[in-house]
Amino acid sequence: MADQQQPHARPQQPPPQPRREIVTGVPRAARRRPPAHTPARSEISEQTTLGATYVRALMRSQLRAGLGALGVLALLVGTLPVLFTPARSASGPLVWVALGLVAYPVMWLIARWYVTRAERNEADFTGLVMDPAEAPGPYHRPGSG
Repeated sequence: MADQQQPHARPQQPPPQPRREIVTGVPRAARRRPPAHTPARSEISEQTTLGATYVRALMRSQLRAGLGALGVLALLVGTLPVLFTPARSASGPLVWVALGLVAYPVMWLIARWYVTRAERNEADFTGLVMDPAEAPGPYHRPGSG
């Protein structure tokens, strides 16, 4: 009986898997043609009252940032004579420490805050005026990575 040959049984193969396709395009429902120009941009270029309001809002926010920085700087410089009055008798190193080591880094911080705030105001205004399709990404200062 060992000589009897049994029919060779083939192992069952799984049915072939359907071919997978990956769709990389934007869904048709999401494809909308952006307007030829943003209404805000046309309002500004046509110098309408709404466009003037947009520009005035930008100027107001920039002025507010500038006056804030100027006020903090005036407060810093205005308090220096008050700080030096009690130290008039011992006007040695305290005056130089206050002028050289404290005042300049504080002024640098105020200037950096102002520049950052002004750039943020401009980026907000640009985001308002630009088409969403052509709007740049967030502003990155050159050399900051």
